[in-house]
Amino acid sequence: MNRSLLLAFSIAFFIISCTQNQGKSMVTKKPNILIIYVDDLGYADVSCYGATAVQTPNVDALAKAGLKFTDAHCSASTCTPSRYALLTGSYAFRNNAAILPGDAPLIIDPNKGTIASMLKKAGYATGVIGKWHLGLGDGKPNWNADIKPGPLEIGFDYSFLIPATPDRVPTVYVEDHKVVNLDKDDPITINYNQRVGNDPIGLEHPEMLKMQADSQHSGTIINGISRIGFMKGGHKAYWKDEDFASVLNDKVTEFITQHKDRPFFLYYSLPSIHVPRAPNAKFVGATKMGPRGDDIVQMDWMTGEVMKTLKKLGLEDNTLVIFSSDNGPVLNDGYADKAVQLLGNHHPAGIYKGGKYSAYEGGTRVPTITYWPNEIHPGESDALISQVDIYASLAQLVGEQVDHHKAAPDSKDFLPVLLGKSKEGRKQMIEEAFTLSLRSGEWKYIDPVKAKTPDWLKNKDVPTGLQSTPQLYNLEKDPGENYNLADQYPREVKELSEKLNELMQK
Repeated sequence: MNRSLLLAFSIAFFIISCTQNQGKSMVTKKPNILIIYVDDLGYADVSCYGATAVQTPNVDALAKAGLKFTDAHCSASTCTPSRYALLTGSYAFRNNAAILPGDAPLIIDPNKGTIASMLKKAGYATGVIGKWHLGLGDGKPNWNADIKPGPLEIGFDYSFLIPATPDRVPTVYVEDHKVVNLDKDDPITINYNQRVGNDPIGLEHPEMLKMQADSQHSGTIINGISRIGFMKGGHKAYWKDEDFASVLNDKVTEFITQHKDRPFFLYYSLPSIHVPRAPNAKFVGATKMGPRGDDIVQMDWMTGEVMKTLKKLGLEDNTLVIFSSDNGPVLNDGYADKAVQLLGNHHPAGIYKGGKYSAYEGGTRVPTITYWPNEIHPGESDALISQVDIYASLAQLVGEQVDHHKAAPDSKDFLPVLLGKSKEGRKQMIEEAFTLSLRSGEWKYIDPVKAKTPDWLKNKDVPTGLQSTPQLYNLEKDPGENYNLADQYPREVKELSEKLNELMQK
């Protein structure tokens, strides 16, 4: 009898222990993690979020079988700050992270944690493929030698990069520490202040251009497109914009195939739909909106091909996919590709005001989908979430502790929300543009601009929300931010301003 009781107690203790451990980690097996990060994709630029002028069946399939968020946000309304916050779990303003030139040094401290280094510690193979725009090297990069520090020094095992943006020099791929296909007899020189070399530039030879550009984008001509900055050498290493989709997807397939037998983390950062929009010929004419619409179709195809790879390798059921964008939409962003003229009835940000560069909701409210068969049930969530929280949420998923004194100071664990187990998102959230905003309950407070608005920003086609006086909006009643209530609710303005300042000082 004593032996029977002892055995029964032992079995009961074992079951309780297993249940408790499962409750802490939520899952028992470490899944693969894939972040598909699109560039400049607006809230309503995909058909599952209301677009009708363009169809995105592959993204729609993720939304239909996964969890679609209606109040999910990137951390900033421009690219470098959002990417910094996503990977580090820290708001970009804490590091003065702004839009970088193509020859900027790495802005992520190799001594600080990143999603990649955290997951690598948890046993993951880690990779980044696509647009980087977080700087490389510790000064001005030497493009003819090993380029470091870079992704490999902050937790990634493998990297294949567009170093900055498609509209900036250098127009070459960087794999791990080296420029791909570099000819040592044709070394690369980059300069953002003055012309180098004898290659034609857009200001002098507009007849050579596939699309006309403004003065900022009229530097060295590569592949019939003039870029920001000047470049000499590296001709054999030049990319072709129309090949982005196939080149990058091939690298994704290689990485996933190589690591199919162990947990992997892949940060796939698509260059679509950033300017210059030059989609592959098979997508040209796919919409009536010109290159911008066609580039959305290309983005959707790229997403679908990655999902096919997962399915083919039998990895889909054990892969958490997070699909989102780095900021809101922009139409005219330096190139004459008729994005404005051919827009028609399409509303890239949906009912929300603003877009890229903007402090309004259209700047950071972006399409966001989480997909994981059998773990995430299909549905829709209106929980308020921020990409800055992906770090801590993934750490919880894989059972890693985060020391917020050393890493991810602003990141909070919202794993239950990402997996659809809860709709209790953030109570308060910072949105970063060229000023800061605070979401709190039904209220959206936009801090007055304290610095001069850059001249180049004044020419954009979206309302920026940059004003010298406070703005207050009730998003439940006025999601389009059309009625500034700051004068009517001075107490709320004062409280939210003080709260924002308090969060900034943490």
